[in-house]
Amino acid sequence: MAAARLTSCVAVTSAAVVSMSTFSDRAYADSSFRFPFFSSSPPNAPSPPNQSSDTNSEPPAPEEPNKSGFDPESLERGAKALREINSSSYSKQVFDLMRKQEQTRLAELDAERVHYELIQSQGDIERQRKMAEEQRNLIQEQAQRQAQVLRYEDELARKRMQTDHEAQRLHNVELVKMQEESSVRKERARQATEEQIQSQQRQTERERAEIERETIRVKAMAEAEGRVHEAKLTEEHNRRMMIERLQGERDKWLAAINTTFSHIEGGLRALLTDRDKLLMTVGGATALAAGVYTTREGAKVTWGYINRILGQPSLIRESSMAKFPGSKIISQAKNKLLHSSTLAGAEKPFGNKNGLGNVILHPSLQRRIEHLARATSNTKAHQAPFRNMLFYGPPGTGKTMVAREIARRSGLDYAMMTGGDVAPLGAQAVTKIHDIFDWAKKSRKGLLLFIDEADAFLCERNSTLMSEAQRSALNALLFRTGDQSRDIVLVLATNRPGDLDSAVTDRIDEVIEFPLPGEEERLKLLKLYLNKYLCDDSDGSKGGFLLKKQPQKITIKDLSEDDFREAAKKTEGFSGREIAKLMASVQAAVYGRPDCILDSQLFKEIVDYKLVEHHQRLKLAAEGGQPGQI
Repeated sequence: MAAARLTSCVAVTSAAVVSMSTFSDRAYADSSFRFPFFSSSPPNAPSPPNQSSDTNSEPPAPEEPNKSGFDPESLERGAKALREINSSSYSKQVFDLMRKQEQTRLAELDAERVHYELIQSQGDIERQRKMAEEQRNLIQEQAQRQAQVLRYEDELARKRMQTDHEAQRLHNVELVKMQEESSVRKERARQATEEQIQSQQRQTERERAEIERETIRVKAMAEAEGRVHEAKLTEEHNRRMMIERLQGERDKWLAAINTTFSHIEGGLRALLTDRDKLLMTVGGATALAAGVYTTREGAKVTWGYINRILGQPSLIRESSMAKFPGSKIISQAKNKLLHSSTLAGAEKPFGNKNGLGNVILHPSLQRRIEHLARATSNTKAHQAPFRNMLFYGPPGTGKTMVAREIARRSGLDYAMMTGGDVAPLGAQAVTKIHDIFDWAKKSRKGLLLFIDEADAFLCERNSTLMSEAQRSALNALLFRTGDQSRDIVLVLATNRPGDLDSAVTDRIDEVIEFPLPGEEERLKLLKLYLNKYLCDDSDGSKGGFLLKKQPQKITIKDLSEDDFREAAKKTEGFSGREIAKLMASVQAAVYGRPDCILDSQLFKEIVDYKLVEHHQRLKLAAEGGQPGQI
């Protein structure tokens, strides 16, 4: 038993020595007790206290090198230690201690194994982690490579798309360029077509205007011919009625004379036998001769009176010369009454002091007209030759009204004719022109002959459009106006003075231009025609004695001087006739209201409407869409 323990102790001791030689720096005791053969401490380490003195006194044996690597001294020391343990009284404690140390060493070995296993598991975990990390890195690298591949493919696709887009863009540019060129060609073709259409339209419009002018001319000729024919028929009818009446009178008187002579024949036989009857017969014959003479002279007087009534030339459209005895006095009284009432009505609301009545002109032109009127009046008073005049300017500027006013202020008779009535007369135009001048000499006061639209038959004689009859009529007028006259004042009015024949302009002494009214003149015209159309009560007063229905009175409300000045500024380019039509439109708009009230808003609306209409008319005239105004 002791030998087995010893053997086991020796084995343990040898194993301990071997392990101690391997781990020389480690201690396997939990207490301060140590065995010298388990320690690899240096030889000078202190010995345990339970060792004998002989052990301490033994000199250390010299260490010999062991060539085989085995150290016998350790075995000897272990055997010696076992003997000492066995002989010691503490052997049991020592073996318990050794057992505990062995258990501790085994536990430590288990712990180390567990530690090594833990380290191995940690290594496995680390290796797996590294593998996972490598796998993850590999996956990331694969993902990166795949992403790079995708990016590269995307880049390639994008580049391919850009290339396609660039090719498409170039193709689109080419298409756009081709479309633009096609559009330009189409636009040029369209413009050429439009220009051709417009030229055709202009040609058509010119032809239509020419046809319209020709139609108007033919219509005017037909109307003039109709008027002349009607006047001629009327004159012939009157003359035929007069001749028939005179023939009836003559037949009646012849029958009476025959009856008388038959009675005379029977009476002569009786007279030859009766003296008293002879005396009665001589008295009856004397009375019969006196009756015949009286009838003849009365017929002459009657025929002269009828001829004087029907003697006004057919070309004269308007005249102030009297047509029957007493008409002159009535006409003068009527004209004075109308003129005084018009001037009084015009001066009442606005205080207009115009020397030419209702004619509103520029102050310089008005002074010249007044000078001409005074000069014409003084010329008539001194029996000097009259001066011929030419009025030219846009339509509606007051040329006809000024001619009437000059005739009125100078005390001359007034007669008006239109140049457009001469052409339809044809070969009779020469006779009618001479009739006018012969008829004008019958005026005791002198006659102002106003020829409106003078360019219609007094145009240049070398014109191809002028007929032979018109040329003859022009020559007749030139013949009658070759010398300055003391009986006739010739006043020509035209919109185109350049079309007149040079011989006609040579007979003109005064050339006066009638421009469009300025702002101040337009203001005066607006007030004048406002008073004429909206404030004039003369019509109601004239018809009151005939028990006619009185018209509703127009009320002017909130219409100030500023409104008139604003309207005068807006109506730049308006003629006097257009302003009169403007105020007539205002009158119509007021009459369209149930209350007949004129306010500033309605006045401005009508002015704006007429402005648009005026601009449209100018645009149409500029485009050649309407015939020129006359």
